[in-house]
Amino acid sequence: MPSPHAASPRRAASLALGSSLLALTAAQAQTAPPTTGTIDLDTITVTATKTPETAIDALSGTSVITREQIRRLQPSRLSDVLRDVPGVTTQENQNDPAQAINIRGLQDFGRVNVLVDGARQNFQTSGHAANGVFYLDPELVGGVDITRGPTSTIYGSGAIGGVVAFRTRSVDDILLPDERMGAVQKWSFGSNGQRFLNSTAVGARIGTAADIFGQFVYRNATPYRDGGGTLVPDTGSELQAGLAKVNLRPADGHEISGTALVQNFDFTNRGSSNAGARFANAVAADTYTLGYRFARPDVPLIDFSAKGYTTTTHNRLTFLQDTASGLYGQLGARAGSRLDYDIESPGFDVHNTARFDTFALSHALTIGGDGVFDRVRTSDQAGGFGAAFTPSGTRTLTGAFIQDEVRYGGWLRVIGALRYDQYELSGGTYRSSGERVSPKITVGVSPLPWIELYATYAEGYRAPSVTETLVQGIHPFPAFTILPNPALRPEVAHNVEGGINLKADDVLRPGDAVRAKLNVFANTVDDFINIQTVGPTYFVPAIAGIPASICARIPGRFPCVIPVQSYQYLNIAQAQLNGVELEGTYDWGGGFATLAATHTQGRDRATGQTLLTVPPDRISTTLGLRFLGGDLTLGTRLTFVAPRRDVPAGSTVLATRGYGLVDLFASYQATDRIRADFILQNAFDRRYTQYLNLLPSPGLTAKAAVSIKFATQ
Repeated sequence: MPSPHAASPRRAASLALGSSLLALTAAQAQTAPPTTGTIDLDTITVTATKTPETAIDALSGTSVITREQIRRLQPSRLSDVLRDVPGVTTQENQNDPAQAINIRGLQDFGRVNVLVDGARQNFQTSGHAANGVFYLDPELVGGVDITRGPTSTIYGSGAIGGVVAFRTRSVDDILLPDERMGAVQKWSFGSNGQRFLNSTAVGARIGTAADIFGQFVYRNATPYRDGGGTLVPDTGSELQAGLAKVNLRPADGHEISGTALVQNFDFTNRGSSNAGARFANAVAADTYTLGYRFARPDVPLIDFSAKGYTTTTHNRLTFLQDTASGLYGQLGARAGSRLDYDIESPGFDVHNTARFDTFALSHALTIGGDGVFDRVRTSDQAGGFGAAFTPSGTRTLTGAFIQDEVRYGGWLRVIGALRYDQYELSGGTYRSSGERVSPKITVGVSPLPWIELYATYAEGYRAPSVTETLVQGIHPFPAFTILPNPALRPEVAHNVEGGINLKADDVLRPGDAVRAKLNVFANTVDDFINIQTVGPTYFVPAIAGIPASICARIPGRFPCVIPVQSYQYLNIAQAQLNGVELEGTYDWGGGFATLAATHTQGRDRATGQTLLTVPPDRISTTLGLRFLGGDLTLGTRLTFVAPRRDVPAGSTVLATRGYGLVDLFASYQATDRIRADFILQNAFDRRYTQYLNLLPSPGLTAKAAVSIKFATQ
């Protein structure tokens, strides 16, 4: 670990740069031209209602992340940008490129519906980390659309936490409207493990009849050091990815679209905490979609969309080295033994929106249905623990919905919706099924042109997953038993939410803009599913590798001296989650400032115990200044996270201290063809571990990127 004296010049330089930015703010506020930049909350969203509207106008906790924000921050993981969204956090293993999204304290097993180009991402393996992750490199992402809470009734089964929809890049991300074909070549280099990134994107428009897009991404990362200078093993990985898109418009209003996304990740680790057996991982995460849409202004009764997709995630693990106890070897695993996790999720989404008037009321009536069919297959010749804790099985989720958005007089909006959900689950000799109708009602009132208030009551329904129902096996060490539970009941969320949307221009000076959203929510989840201890206490060996069966003969005597209970997924009576979220932007042309704040509480109402998945309070803010007519942007991002210490003893979740992070960034559009980006992450080299993660996060990291564009008109 470096001495404080060795680190002080670096920290002093970061402090000096941050002070310089603050000094520039005062000067820029007086001299900047009144040209307003693009505001994220003015970006179009569809996750709240399936009908296009800006995020600031959505009557829900809706946020967006634009491509420009992703380019500016140069994220190595999507968690780098998601932390700027209120109510949203992530859980990840730093030694695995996958990540899980947590919304308002809910995550795992599909509670957050993650979509990539409309295709659900349902991959899950059990361990000491998140139970539901997805693989997607941020360089492939063109934008993110997020709606928090079960208010998005018509956007898929199970989303009692919310919906996160990722849009991959397209031809519009690299070509201006008057450009016919072109390419963008990007190279990025970094420190602290961020070695190299190559992104090559090409696209072409064939008049208005068609467009095509392709992208190749290669990313190479090596193990990083945390803020204390300690090397964190196995935190490197290699990615090779390809993306292809085509859109055909055979006639006015008709569009046929197809997407193929292929990602291959290679990495090695010793499990989520780097303390288990060593495996080489080869992950193939592929998504294919085919869609059709008809929409034309002169046919208001038809805005029809149909999409079919298939998502496959396959993780091939190769056993390399055992733990110190030799436990895997005793169970027959040898170097080269294989463990395969595979999930295939074909699905569909079909809906139509009809727009019409009845007297003074304007309607947007949406009717549709969706479905996803999960097939989980685990093949384990490396000890058997993988097959036990991520069992094979199938689950079918189907649903139908109807929603009417009603507007009156420009000041009143009412959204009413009903969703019918049905599921079937099977594996081995177990079968289960269920169905339910979930309502939603939202009322929005705009007493003044710049303010809108709304209130929502919405319900959501989540079927048990294959793992929660069928998991069965013995934990490696200590050797307690995990039991299946085919009698699990689905979770039902009841969410009450209120909010205020503010939208005003020319507030302090001509050309400036203010956008802000404030949400308050209370979400009660009946039959919340959580893993619990069950049954009597029994003794297991205190020495790894000794068979647990020996303790049936000599309980309570050496080596059988560790008291344990079995575990099982159970329905607890109720989980109560409530909180406040604030998101705002002020843009004055010469610069911008953003703020996102989150406060969430969650507990088991039966026991009063705090839910472990509830993240600590967080505030993040970004200040950016524009120079040289907007070609140069300098800025800083600050993140403050409260401690989370109320973690029960013996939990695999670690208590965390509070921390603050400072990032510094610069973007320069040298010409209309050349752009350079630089970012200094964790500028003060703070040592910290994000809550729910088991490994410390990276220390000071610098990244620089150059993008060169070639285009013809």
